[in-house]
Amino acid sequence: MKIKQLSLLFILLALCIVPVRVQAQQPVVHAVMFWMDGCPHCEDVIQNVLPPLREKYGGQFDLFMIEVNSQEDVDLLYQVAESYGIPKEGTGVPFLIVGDQVLIGSDQVRSQLSILVDDYLTQGGLDYPTNPLLTNLLPAPAPLPTSELVAQLQVESTPEPVSVSSPVVEASGEEPAKNNGFTLAAVVMVFMVLVTLYSLASLVIGKLYFHATWMDIAIPILSAIGLGVAFYLIYVETQSVEAFCGPIGDCNSVQSSSYAKIWGILPVGLLGAMGYVAILAAWFVGRQRWGWLSTYAPVALFGMALFGTIFSIYLTYLELFVIYAVCIWCISSAIIITLQLLFSLDGALKAFVTSEEEDLE
Repeated sequence: MKIKQLSLLFILLALCIVPVRVQAQQPVVHAVMFWMDGCPHCEDVIQNVLPPLREKYGGQFDLFMIEVNSQEDVDLLYQVAESYGIPKEGTGVPFLIVGDQVLIGSDQVRSQLSILVDDYLTQGGLDYPTNPLLTNLLPAPAPLPTSELVAQLQVESTPEPVSVSSPVVEASGEEPAKNNGFTLAAVVMVFMVLVTLYSLASLVIGKLYFHATWMDIAIPILSAIGLGVAFYLIYVETQSVEAFCGPIGDCNSVQSSSYAKIWGILPVGLLGAMGYVAILAAWFVGRQRWGWLSTYAPVALFGMALFGTIFSIYLTYLELFVIYAVCIWCISSAIIITLQLLFSLDGALKAFVTSEEEDLE
């Protein structure tokens, strides 16, 4: 009997040990991610992308977070990006490295990270990147349990701070793109606010302080230009291509942000295109003799331009104080819609006067 009991005990111990061995031999994929505190894209990855991955892979996916919170961290990120052939203007956070693959922005991380982890797991796992610039930052060979990832973020207990954020600071030591188009964006924002206040005041008072005959014909021309800008932004947003920004701004950081789509579905560029088409249609109807429809078309045009200007003020605020990057195409569109608001004021006032005269009759 004792022999049977010992045999049974041995079998039970073997059944307990085998899973442990199998688990210990499970492949693990190690990755590194640069992030900045306050970055909406990093927060999106940490709150919405990583939790499902932790549930799916458990300890088979280990992500080491490196926070970018000083100029030295920024310089390091630029150096790391350069080592992978990525120029400074194309560098941003989240910046995630898996093997020799680099994912930049929440959209790339969301769409590609799980695929890469699956591929590397089938290949037997993956160690941390061998980039010499990261050697002194990475932890010892023992991997950090994935379950502790969020705790690591909250207490920042790693030897080197590791973080979540948006655009990366320029090498000059300024905050993210602060001197790259920020002055222009601030001036345009003030201009939009002043034009909005002036237009509303003129509408309430019922008096126009200045107007030129060419302003009315300029509205469709501005709509055509605005459509060109909107279509280009739609192309950039939907095709995930790098935008041409020129010497001003960091369009790619703006277009890759979560604010480039309304409710995460509708591209802002598409909304702009729809608005310019509607304004163009209202301008055309207002020049016809279609009864009340033509009478109130200028009011509708003014209302759409007013909404577009206020929305552009909001978007510019996001660029200045949330995204920390400026898009020259967005600024151009903001100027266009604001001019349309200013130029449509005369038609709106005339429409209200005509309406009042009809009521008196």
